[in-house]
Amino acid sequence: MQVTVLARIKAKPGMETQLRDELLSLVGPTHCEEGCINYDLHQSDEDPSHFIFYENWKSREDLDQHLEKPYIQKFLGKADEILAEPVEITLFTRIG
Repeated sequence: MQVTVLARIKAKPGMETQLRDELLSLVGPTHCEEGCINYDLHQSDEDPSHFIFYENWKSREDLDQHLEKPYIQKFLGKADEILAEPVEITLFTRIG
């Protein structure tokens, strides 16, 4: 069953550009993953420290495999130095 993900990410003060670059580097490889329907990165117009990924995956298994990819793990390893708070991930199921 398809799963939708909303991942909210907030940069530490002064780290907005570095976080933006790090997140953009995830987009290309992720689009090539089997099971990725879309993986769209957005930055807030009102607060440039706030980012979201809007993602759709063919299955929860595809999402779980994505989270184990080396480039995702590498990003998560940098989280403490560039993120103001932990990534907030919310899963959704389309109902209409």
